[in-house]
Amino acid sequence: MQLDGRVALVTGAGSGIGQASARLLAQEGAKVALLGRTEDEIQQSTEEIRGAGGEAIPVLGDISQPEEMQRAMERVVGEWGRIDIVVANAGINGTWAPIEELDPDDWDKTLSINLKGTFLTVKYAVPHLKRQGGSVIVVASVNGTRIFSNTGATAYSCSKAGQVAFTKMIALELAPHKVRVNVICPGAIETEIGESTQKENLDAVRIPVEYPQGKIPLTGGASGTAEQVAQLTLFLASDASSHITGTPIWIDGAESLLQG
Repeated sequence: MQLDGRVALVTGAGSGIGQASARLLAQEGAKVALLGRTEDEIQQSTEEIRGAGGEAIPVLGDISQPEEMQRAMERVVGEWGRIDIVVANAGINGTWAPIEELDPDDWDKTLSINLKGTFLTVKYAVPHLKRQGGSVIVVASVNGTRIFSNTGATAYSCSKAGQVAFTKMIALELAPHKVRVNVICPGAIETEIGESTQKENLDAVRIPVEYPQGKIPLTGGASGTAEQVAQLTLFLASDASSHITGTPIWIDGAESLLQG
């Protein structure tokens, strides 16, 4: 197995891309810590991995809180003695609204969870990654990196653009320690994140565009799956990508090339 003997931490592991990634990493031999804010979700995902013969533990934590993330890393290292792979996946869509109507508190919440959360996840994992080298995979988005036509998604897009810049900065800093850092930018993926998106008065500011053959050229409009993103995560976590760092990879079926 590609990841035999390695230890992975996956944030936002209770559903969607995080859950699919945790499952696949475990299938490939990694011991996986599933981090989330909801005990029921991560416990269920943990039990599914264990039931399939994998090794996993649930870790409760809010990625925007330094003390909680520091404790989370200590929990993982206390259990398995090391961290080799970090999948910084947790995030929110937050509020999408015209700039005049976007509340500063909503802006702060989105940036705190998506961007500060990525920073804290990596910051507290780095001392452990440096011991033997490893791989960090940040999950960003096509929004803010190639697509800028999703009107109202300003806070979200800025947080995702920030994640790409963060990845490139940290990749260079950590390269001498044999720690690779890359960023995945998914397009439309079948997950539950859209259910929590709060959209306010966007029709008044959205510029209408029609895509008669679908917004995703590769699939005729069909969204990608969390499992497809998990396969890319596995590649970046494994030795198959041993000379790749500081690189954004878009996984969107050419959606962002059409809609950008």
